Amino acid sequence: MDAYDEGSNARHGPDAPVRSTPPAERDVPVDLPGEPRTGIAALSLRYQIGVALALAVVGIGVCVHLGMTFLHVAPANTVTRAHGEAVDDWIYPEFEQNWKLFAPNPLQQNISIQVRAGVRGPDGMTSTTGWYDLSAEDGRAIDGNLLPSHTQQNELRRAWDFYVATHDGENRPVGLRGALSESYLRRIMVLRLHDDGAVRAATGGAGVIERVQVRSRTSNVPPPEWSREKVSTTPSYRELPWWRVSRDEAGGGVR
Repeated sequence: MDAYDEGSNARHGPDAPVRSTPPAERDVPVDLPGEPRTGIAALSLRYQIGVALALAVVGIGVCVHLGMTFLHVAPANTVTRAHGEAVDDWIYPEFEQNWKLFAPNPLQQNISIQVRAGVRGPDGMTSTTGWYDLSAEDGRAIDGNLLPSHTQQNELRRAWDFYVATHDGENRPVGLRGALSESYLRRIMVLRLHDDGAVRAATGGAGVIERVQVRSRTSNVPPPEWSREKVSTTPSYRELPWWRVSRDEAGGGVR
C-alpha cells in the first residue's frame, strides 16, 4: 500500500515517481541594482579623459620639479655641467635651497633690510626719505599671526640672500645672475614702498619715486647667559648704491 503525505498527497517511497520542478520555480538569478559610482568613475567619459590629462600634467610637473631640485643640491656631475643654466633658471629665485639651519654652525645673526627713496614732489624738487625698516614691519605682521604669509616670512630674506650670493664685497655683480638679483631686489623695494604708503605719507600723496637705496643691518645674536662666548652686539651696515627707478616701476606697474 502506497504511503501519502497528509499535507500534499505526495507519494513517498522507493518507487515514488520523481516530480520535476517547473522552470518557473527554479532558482533564477535576480539582477540587483548596483552600487552608485563615486569619484572619477561617476564622471562622464569626456570628463574622465580631462581629469586623467590634468593628473598626467601635474605628475609630470612634480617629477620635473623634483628632478631639478635634486640636480641643484647634488654635487657637480655630467648633467649639471651640461645643463646647469637650465637648472638655475628653474630654481632661482623662488625655489632656492638654503641649508644654513643644518650647517655645523647655524646662522647666528639678525639681518634686517632697510630702504629709503628719492622722491620727486609736485614742485619738481627731489627729497630723500628716511630709512624704512621693512624687516621690522614683516616681524610685526608675523608676531601673533597663526598663519603668516610666505611673503612676510621669506621674501626680503630670500631676495637679499640672492643679491649677496651674486655680488662681491664691493657690490659688483659676479656672474650672469647679478643683474637679475638687482632688478628683483629693486622691484620688491619699490612695491613695498607703494604698498606701505610710506612715500605718500612723506610727500602728501603726490610724490614719484625716482631712485631707491637699500642697506642691511646685521647684528649678532647675544649668547645665552650660561655661555662663556663673547660676541659684539654692535650692528654693522652694508649700503648699496642708489638705483634709478624706471617710470613703469615707479608707478607700480611692473611686478
